Amino acid sequence: MDVGIIGMGRMGRGMAASLARAGHRVRAWNRTPDAARGIDGVTPVGSAAEAFAGDAVVTMLADDAALEAVIVAGGLLDRAERPGLHIGMSTISVALAGQLAAVHERAGVPYISAPVFGRPDVAEAGNLNIVAAGAADLIDRAGPLLDAMGARTWRFGDEPTRANAVKLAGNFMLISAIEAMGEACALTEGHGVAGADFLDLMTNTLFASPVYKGYGASIAQNRYEPPGFILKLGAKDVRLALQAAEGAGVPMPFASVLRDGLIEAISHGDGEKDLAALARVSARRAGR
Repeated sequence: MDVGIIGMGRMGRGMAASLARAGHRVRAWNRTPDAARGIDGVTPVGSAAEAFAGDAVVTMLADDAALEAVIVAGGLLDRAERPGLHIGMSTISVALAGQLAAVHERAGVPYISAPVFGRPDVAEAGNLNIVAAGAADLIDRAGPLLDAMGARTWRFGDEPTRANAVKLAGNFMLISAIEAMGEACALTEGHGVAGADFLDLMTNTLFASPVYKGYGASIAQNRYEPPGFILKLGAKDVRLALQAAEGAGVPMPFASVLRDGLIEAISHGDGEKDLAALARVSARRAGR
């Protein structure tokens, strides 16, 4: 397929590489042009409009503001040449996902939401878990692209917003796991047990899962750079989860605790570090 990709951060670069490796023709654009260069089989283009064409376009931008600026304010939906399908893979608010579905419908551009779970190395390997929602025939049409980027596509119905709600709920659980490990390590260290030893036990027994093992290793080694998932983006996702919860009348008291801890981490200079640096908040509060 002839596919454009807009947003060439670490995740976008890995996804573009996976698409090219699967034999798709890939055109890539990024606001910082150098980020779209140097990937085998991927052709950098000079404008978002050049990428927003062909059989499909994938967007993988950092947040609501970036996506609105490029797609909506940038007038891409008003152009004569537009893609056959827009696959929105950014982690954005449920509210914006609903607005995008509506404006795409008015413009006559098919749209699905398909945010992902996985870090940049997983994107590079084409092993993402992709959460898709939208019309079933559109997800089917996107199948060759989603298969190139992911190990599995999980479908959640025909309303695009559902995929975004699932993504935010999943990230809430992930960040909750980091908070739990940080607090638990502070407790064991308060009683003379090294946090690394405690995490070695937990992540090889009761919590032997990718999130606990991966982030637990970073916490145990006090290793937060280079980041796989930047802490300030985690803070953004918790904020979006709280907004989505309020919109649905759903209390999420622990999400408010996470939000405050992430704000504290950012205020101590950890915003650009890996999300695992949230564990440092519990250590600081315990005087360690």
